[in-house]
Amino acid sequence: MTLAGMVVASLMLVGPAVGFAQEPAPLPLWEFGVFGMAVSQQVYPGASQQLQRNLLLPYVVYRGEWFRVDRSGVELRKSLGPNVELDLGLAAAFGASSDDVEARQGMPDLGTFVEFGPRIRWTLHEGADHGRLRAVLGLRGVLDVTDHLRDKGMVLEPQLAYERRTSGGLHYSASAGLLIGDERLADTLYGVAPRYATPTRNSYAAKGGLIASRISLYVSKPLAPGLRIAGGARMDSVAGAANQDSPLVQKTTGATVGLWLTYTLGKSEILVRD
Repeated sequence: MTLAGMVVASLMLVGPAVGFAQEPAPLPLWEFGVFGMAVSQQVYPGASQQLQRNLLLPYVVYRGEWFRVDRSGVELRKSLGPNVELDLGLAAAFGASSDDVEARQGMPDLGTFVEFGPRIRWTLHEGADHGRLRAVLGLRGVLDVTDHLRDKGMVLEPQLAYERRTSGGLHYSASAGLLIGDERLADTLYGVAPRYATPTRNSYAAKGGLIASRISLYVSKPLAPGLRIAGGARMDSVAGAANQDSPLVQKTTGATVGLWLTYTLGKSEILVRD
């Protein structure tokens, strides 16, 4: 199946209503607790290797009208109209040591990246089952936390996203989009300077442009009071990408999958609509 076909299929699978159309229950303004996470992560789009992450960490959620902290990151949000929102957000991605990545042996590590910048979300449709289809456009600068916040470039990410939260607490979403980076970011991921060239790895000058096409799926469900399970999957494809010919690209498609368990230790008595 082509990437476009998978995009359409994923949105069709997630789109139909589950049960009767009822108003989703309001959620606590804030909550905190602990979560355990097991993730198998593709090192970068085009990599042939996976990295395993198993973590146990505290978590905080805040659902304010202007300020929000959730699984998407940290955001300042402003409504520009009945269907358009602007937010200024912060999100992070795991890094990887080049010693653990065969294709990058002897090259600089891929650090822990933080992305910061604006994003516009336009609600295209909101159904009677409280499902919501949105067009999302984010523009963010990329900084390397492990390298004194060194500037690694800019990323543009247009997306089409569908999400729904049912009255029973089931939350699910699907998205399809493009990851477009400037030359600095492309060089960080795919460039090979002459000093890092080997008999099996030619030097390569990376170009700005399409980094990857991606689709994502996410679902979460309560198991017991205070206990919730969630799972997610993302597939990245470098087919047709600007740096598909880089010697660091060894696989056209790759997946990142994860499973989370969260346990809420405390929450607000004030309830809000998400």
